[in-house]
Order: sequence, then C-alpha cells, then structure tokens
Amino acid sequence: MHLSEPPILLTLGLLFLLGLAADLVGRHTFVPRVTLLILVGLAVGPVGFDLLPEALVRDWFPPMTIVALSLIGFLLGEKLSIAELRAHGRMVIGITVAETTLALLAVALALLAIGVHPIAALLLAGIAAASAPAATFDVVRECGIKGEFTDTLLAVVALDDAVALLLFSVMLAAASMVGGNHLVMSSVMGGLQEIGGSLLLGAVLGVPMAYLTGRIRPGEPTLAEAMGFVLLCGGLATWLDLSPVLCAMVMGSVVASLAKHHDRPFHAIEDVEWPFLILFFILAGASAHADALLLVSGITAVYMLSRCTGTYIGAWLGGTWVGASPAVRKWMGLCLFPQAGVALGMALMAAQRFPEYEPFLLPVVLASTIIYEITAPAITRRALQASQAQLPDQAAAGP
Repeated sequence: MHLSEPPILLTLGLLFLLGLAADLVGRHTFVPRVTLLILVGLAVGPVGFDLLPEALVRDWFPPMTIVALSLIGFLLGEKLSIAELRAHGRMVIGITVAETTLALLAVALALLAIGVHPIAALLLAGIAAASAPAATFDVVRECGIKGEFTDTLLAVVALDDAVALLLFSVMLAAASMVGGNHLVMSSVMGGLQEIGGSLLLGAVLGVPMAYLTGRIRPGEPTLAEAMGFVLLCGGLATWLDLSPVLCAMVMGSVVASLAKHHDRPFHAIEDVEWPFLILFFILAGASAHADALLLVSGITAVYMLSRCTGTYIGAWLGGTWVGASPAVRKWMGLCLFPQAGVALGMALMAAQRFPEYEPFLLPVVLASTIIYEITAPAITRRALQASQAQLPDQAAAGP
C-alpha cells in the first residue's frame, strides 16, 4: 500500500511529543530546551531528514511566529509596568539604548570593512539591534531564577525591540539615501508610524482588558479572556502592518499597571504559551536550507561576532553609566545574544523594500538566527547562574 504524505494533525502531534522530550532532556542536562527544539527542527527539516510536509513549514511558520511573539510580548509587558519602570527605569533605558546602538555600529563598521555593499551593511546593522524575547524569556523561566538581575534583563529585552524598531527605521532611511532613493522621509515616517501605531493599539486594547477581565470569576479571569485579547492584539497588529510583539508588550504593560483586582491574565498565558513556542522554534529550525546557509557563511560569521561584541560592550558601558551592580555590568550583555523572530521580521521587511538584496539578507539572518538559538541560550543560562553566584559576594562585601 502506498502511503501519502502524513496528515498535518499527525505531524503536529509528533512535534508536540518531541517538544516534551526536549523539555525533559533540558531539565536534566546543561542544554536549554530552546536549543534542543531548534536542533529538532534542523533534523526534521531540509537540512536533516526532510520529514516535515512543505506546507506545514510554509503555511504555519509565519502565524506561529506572530502568536509566539504576541504571547511573549504580553508576558514581558508585565516587566514594563509603571511600578517596574519606577524601580528600574533609568537602568533599563540606559542599558537598552547603549547595547542596541553599539550592536548596530559594530555590525555596520565590520561589514563595511570586509567589503559588503553599503546598503546591505546598513540593513543588517539595523537588524542587529533586535534581540530574541521568546528565547531569553524561556531560558529565564526554565532556570527558575528570580531577582533584580532577571527583572532587569526581561525589562531590557522587552524595551530592546521597541528601540530596535526605531533604529531599524533609521537604517532603512539611510539605505534609501545611499541607494539614491529620494523617499528617505517616507522610510523614517513609516518606521515612526509603525512604532506609534503599535503603542496606540496596545494601549487601546490594554485598557478594556485591564478592567473587563476577571469579572466572570472575581480575581481569576479565564484562559479564554486572556488568549482572546492576546490573539486579537497579534491579529490586528499584523492586519495593520504594525509590530505584534510591541503591541502585545504595551497591552501587557497597561494591564499590569491598571488591573488592581487581579493578575491572572499573565498566569493564564504562562500556562499555555509553551505548546506555541514548541512549534515556533521547531519550525524556525525546519525553515533552513543548507545551500543558502553555506553561501553566506563567512559574512554570517562576521555579522554574528561583531553583533555580540557590540552588544556586550554596549551593555557594559550602559550599566556603568547608570551605576548598575557589578553582576549586571558583567553578565547582562551575555544574556542578550539570542536573536530570532523579530530579526526575521525585519529581514523580510528589508527584503520587500530592497528586493535585489533578498537573496543575501534572508540567508544571513536565518543562518545567524539558527546558530544564535543553538548556542546563545546556553550562554544566557550560564550568565544567569553566574550573576546569582556573584550576588552573595556582593552582599558580603557590602557595608
């Protein structure tokens, strides 16, 4: 009997079970589960055994990216509430601005130095400012480490993408100028409209969510309420060409600041976000193609090394500038190396604006994303553990 391509439901069931296996292995080894999921995606995708239906990767990866970023953005928004910003706002802003700016400058200078075309160098430099909120958040959750360092880290990761969108818009305008395109102001205005529209949409949805949820069952809104608002936010943002992660982040911040009668939306989302992240990370690995990745391997290496260098130095300088603790100055930059969905979204946007550079931009960003997601979560976990180990020494050395 001839067997046709396996049904989508069968494939999804197997992927969830692989995600469960990755979770179990991650709990008993030094390898973060995010890294394991990316490796699973590589193994079942075209780079490995090519077991997944092409339609699954093609049709499911874009919506899974939006759902995953919306869920994580909402959870990160809790770290950007008014109370949190009052407590850590100056530190978070200082570190974020410094690390994103230094990452951008380092990548631009490094790529120009090795002869990459100025337009491509500017576009990749703008993409370099983005981080990976999903991967970083999951490693923090998996480690179970809480305290000032992790609160600051999650707030930096949340604010990072807002600043990165602004810097990316500036780089789009600069690339247009270098390319002789006179629509420079339209590029800047387009970026500002995306940021402003995302902030507005998040606030517009956050206010009713803060006051309406939790009324069916006092102090404990249902999962349907929380998921409904988060998916509505991600869907509207995509429909309106806004940033799903930024919209959801603002909505979460508004809910955390205004909802005094409950905090259950965040707990409800925490209970269901892992299955979506399983699909997101596996499909990210499965979307890679070996020939495209090998074609840009040298430039990818320069991009990654320069971005990591700029990110680390920027976080250290920013932490020094705002008077952060030694643990924050030393380890924060290492926790910001992951890069994933937001960077891929920027690469797609840049490819649409400059289609002649699409065969170059997308493989570089995808290759770096895969390598980052395989290696960087382990670095983040080690940095988190080292930051905690340093805290008792600081306390002992204090007055």
